[in-house]
Amino acid sequence: MCPKNASYYGNRAATLMMLGRFREALGDAQQSVRLDDSFVRGHLREGKCHLSLGNAMAACRSFQRALELDRKNAQAQQEFKNANAVMEYEKIAEVDFEKRDFRKVVFCMDRALEFAPACHRFKILKAECLAMLGRYPEAQFVASDILRMDSTNADALYVRGLCLYYEDCIEKAVQFFVQALRMAPDHEKACVACRNAKALKAKKEDGNKAFKEGNYKLAYELYTEALGIDPNNIKTNAKLYCNRGTVNSKKAHRPLLFVSECCVTLYFLLSYMDTEQYEEAVRDYEKVYQTEKTKEHKQLLKNAQLELKKSKRKDYYKILGVDKNASEDEIKKAYRKRALMHHPDRHSGASAEVQKEEEKKFKEVGEAFTILSDPKKKTRYDSGQDLDEEGMNMGDFDANNIFKAFFGGPGGFSFEANTVQLPSLITAVPSQQKGDSTDGPKLWDKASLNVPSPGPQGILSWT
Repeated sequence: MCPKNASYYGNRAATLMMLGRFREALGDAQQSVRLDDSFVRGHLREGKCHLSLGNAMAACRSFQRALELDRKNAQAQQEFKNANAVMEYEKIAEVDFEKRDFRKVVFCMDRALEFAPACHRFKILKAECLAMLGRYPEAQFVASDILRMDSTNADALYVRGLCLYYEDCIEKAVQFFVQALRMAPDHEKACVACRNAKALKAKKEDGNKAFKEGNYKLAYELYTEALGIDPNNIKTNAKLYCNRGTVNSKKAHRPLLFVSECCVTLYFLLSYMDTEQYEEAVRDYEKVYQTEKTKEHKQLLKNAQLELKKSKRKDYYKILGVDKNASEDEIKKAYRKRALMHHPDRHSGASAEVQKEEEKKFKEVGEAFTILSDPKKKTRYDSGQDLDEEGMNMGDFDANNIFKAFFGGPGGFSFEANTVQLPSLITAVPSQQKGDSTDGPKLWDKASLNVPSPGPQGILSWT
């Protein structure tokens, strides 16, 4: 009815953004500024869409244009900083990926995804690094989430295959690599991985065949060739070293080589610990200890069992979203953010299922803060001690009491009646349009002023 109205395209862009449909929203936002280049909100929405999709450079251009039109626009200033932060995280991640510092890349991508939640490129890079760290379930979850939205995404197919490949499911891995190459024939990583997987499978099978036929020399050579294909495939290589050790045990006068191969296999077991594959580590350390009951092997088994026990508890660091070496201030900041995000009163209008889930998360955040903010409790938690046995029954505490103690009494946050109590007097200047009868600023006391609780970004705004 009115196809030349910039505001209509801007409004539709805003609703699409709320629905998470950023690509469609971007088209409408761009159309709104084409119709009216002075439309500040149009530029802001265009920038926000670019940023959410991971195009931080284009986002910076949009926010710069908004600032040219309105230098004091606080949202444009903040979003411009956010876009620059994302570009910085990208640069750091690129350098660290080349250094094979995959943990740091995951950290950078997590921070970038806070500003760019719809960026598949960041998610794929994070998933690939998780796979390289041996955190296969997490990597597969990210890749599968993308494939649910786009079943032809070659990068996601590659990551799924990579996880299977490193879990020694070579045949299934090849299927995913082949599928990725159908979608993108020039996908270099999928091509290399597919070639390695096929070569590894063929060499191992040929070595097994030679061993069964009693041709130990050929079997040894084939296993050795297989070991040279990909040193990063820990599980498959551990089996190859074990097979080659068995070959040496069959050959006359070569017991030392058999022991040597078994020592290398033990080294790969230590890699299970480094990549947090504790169940596999416990299983294989038990076999090692049964074979040779030394003090060292007993201690290795005990350590693996302790880490497995710790991994099955609630991960309080993960609940707060902080590193295990986080400082006291970082833990406090994380609690503040998560507690406000999951407070039950913030979700009073949601469905019963959502309310229940948020209440559970709110309680877990309180638990995590209670433990990690207390040096003694934190030490016991980090050492793997059972907190309930130490007299700290986490089922009895009240998360609301922790929230109130943290935020304080009067002047702090209050979610009652879905409102926020503001800590000081507020001067509000309503926007003046034709027909307004306002006669200047109005002053309200905080006790008489109720405003909606903050939105997802914690920002209150009037239009």
